[in-house]
Order: sequence, then C-alpha cells, then structure tokens
Amino acid sequence: MTRVLHVLDHSLPLQSGYTFRTRAILKAQEAMGWEVRGVTGPRYHAGSTPCEHFDGLTFHRSEGRASGPPIWREWHEIALFEQGIEAAVREWRPDVIHAHSPALCGAAALRVARRHGIRCVYEIRAFWEDAAVGNGTGTEGSFKYRLIRALENRVVVKADAVVTICQGLREDLIARGTPAGKITVSPNGVDLTLFGEPLQRDAALARELGFEVGGRPCPVIGFIGSFYDYEGLDDLIAAMPLLLERQPDARLLLVGGGPREEALRAQAEASSAAAAIRFIGRVPHHEVDRYYALCDVMAYPRKKSRLTDLVTPLKPLEAMAQGKLVAASDVGGHRELIEHGVTGTLFAPDAPAACAKALASLLSNRESWDAMRAAGLEHVRSGHDWACNVRRYRDVYQILPVDKVRDGLDAAA
Repeated sequence: MTRVLHVLDHSLPLQSGYTFRTRAILKAQEAMGWEVRGVTGPRYHAGSTPCEHFDGLTFHRSEGRASGPPIWREWHEIALFEQGIEAAVREWRPDVIHAHSPALCGAAALRVARRHGIRCVYEIRAFWEDAAVGNGTGTEGSFKYRLIRALENRVVVKADAVVTICQGLREDLIARGTPAGKITVSPNGVDLTLFGEPLQRDAALARELGFEVGGRPCPVIGFIGSFYDYEGLDDLIAAMPLLLERQPDARLLLVGGGPREEALRAQAEASSAAAAIRFIGRVPHHEVDRYYALCDVMAYPRKKSRLTDLVTPLKPLEAMAQGKLVAASDVGGHRELIEHGVTGTLFAPDAPAACAKALASLLSNRESWDAMRAAGLEHVRSGHDWACNVRRYRDVYQILPVDKVRDGLDAAA
C-alpha cells in the first residue's frame, strides 16, 4: 500500500482554505486506498504532543521555535522542520513526500527526501511573496519578496515534480524557465460528499437580520470568508447605494473577519446604504450553512493584482456546490472558475459601479437563476470534485517500488 507524507504549513484543527484543501486531498487519497499522514512545521503548535489526530487524520508536529533576526530565523525554521520530517519518515517510512507551499516546507522536505532517496513532490497553492503583498505584510520587489521568490525557484528546480492549483501559477512558472512537462495542475475543488441538500432558509434568522420587507424575503448578496484588502469588500460596500437605486430591497450580508474588518464596518456605517448592510462576525464552521441559506447571490469582488490574477480561490466553488449564484470580479483567478453568463456573472474589478450593475442585472433576471445554478453545480461535479481530481496525483507520484524505499530507510537507520 502506498504511503504519502504531506508536509504542511498548518493543518486541522485550524480552519482555513489551506486546511480545507489539505483535508480534501488526504481524505480523497485514503478513499483510493493510499495511506496518508501530515507533518506540520515549528510555526504551528496545535497541542503538546508530537502526533495528533483530527477528523480521522494523523498529523506529526515539529518541535522547537525558530528565533533570531530575519533570514537567520527562516533558516533556523527550515532546520527545525527538517528534524520533524525526519522523525516522521523514520517512524512511518513513506513512499512519497508531498510538500505544500510555502517554500519553507519544500526546502525542509527536499533535504529529508534526498537523504532517504524518496521522491519529493512540491505543490504551490499561491506564491507566498504575492500573498504577503495582498495581506499587507509585504511589498512587491522588496528584499524579502525577492528572497522568498528565489527560495521558491530553488525548490521548484530541485523537486522531482511540481503541482499547482491553477493554470495562472503554472504559466508563471513556465515563464521563469520551469519545463512545462514537470508541472501538473490539480485544481481547487470541493468534497461533494460534504454537500447534501442545502439548508432551507431560516425565516426567523432572516427576520432577525431585517431581511424581509412587508412579509416578503429580500434579495440578499452574501460574502462569507476572510476580510483581506485584496477581497475588495470596500468596493462591494461602495456598490450598495448604487444597487439600492435599482433594487431597493436588496441586502448585503458579510460573515467573517480579518485585518480589514474595522475599516469596513466604519465604511458601512458612513454609507447611505448602512441600513441594508449586516456584519455577522466570525461564526463556527458548523453554522456557516445557516448564513449561506439566506443568500441569493455570493459576491467575490477581488481587486486586480498578481495574486488575484494568478490564484484561483476556493469560495466560488463551494458556493456553486451549494447551488448558489456567483458574481465575481473579472480577474484571472475567477476567469478560470467562472464562465460569464453560464456558471456565474463577471464584472470589472476595482469598479463599484460595475459591481452594482452586474448584481442588479442578476437580481432582475430570476428566470435565468435555475439554469445558472444547475450549470455551476455541474461545473463543480465535472471538473472540481476531489473524488476525481485526486487521480491526477497518481501520475505525479510515479511511485517507486516500496521495497526500494524501505530498504533505503533501513540502510540510513
């Protein structure tokens, strides 16, 4: 039986797009008959034990804390992470090491893989130097930005195979000189076994939030996720007065939190549409479906940047899987997921007026909703269901004979 050790920045029980993708991959690989485990780095400490279990999955934990000035601290972190991976390899003896971005994970994994003669795959979910710019923690072209990019390039060169989550990342790597044949796309997806019949709209919750007028439900635009600047939620709030001119009963529901929450709440309070905007804050994962059920349209007004042009988000796929209409800004990451007028609606990025016009048009054409919802769900089923996507890894791994790997581990012991 094939054993795959996944090297991760963080994992369950934390809940994020990163951990949801990880869980989906590991569960789908288990369903194929493979044995899987994860190992997290020294930045992440879920508990006090070196091995933990969540949702039926096993995660090894690297011990220690990296310290020191920048650059030295990162090299120290790689060294500690290497020790954690080494311990997991010696205990469990995997056939493949599958490292996931950021590059620190890949650098540590490669050291152990080379020492034991194990195939090492490196998967890029985003270029983390661009993610830092999008999160407001980095500057494009800075020394740190260039250093992270250089380390990523080095890991890509040395890995046996490379996986990206979308074509945008793949094409960028090819432009850097990576052979196209070395890169496989394993797109973002959802575990459709987690999506049964969508919840019915909670009428009491809708009334509590003011989502009814004259006893009739209001059309609700929703966003559920993290409040980062690149998500463009300021443009969505700015679009609301214009939307109300066309759809007076429309409401905006914002669920989640993040660095931009305080500024967004202040913007909403100062808006002429303030009475139509509701902030819920963060909610437990098991309650998210209650708020999805209130929404007619899920909006994703991402700003245009390197990050949003190159990386596909997970949320629009989850919305389609729940049978929701999707409206999103026309950036590269969204264009890979949404066909305008078929599986969703695209509008110009960084343009509140364009956002309002697109949302108003969608809300006024209810006769198209059923077809668009059905097309979105079929799009997820045919191209973004993890039960199918996981098969792409079989060719990527090109599994070495188990005896060869185990013999190498025994010799190194």
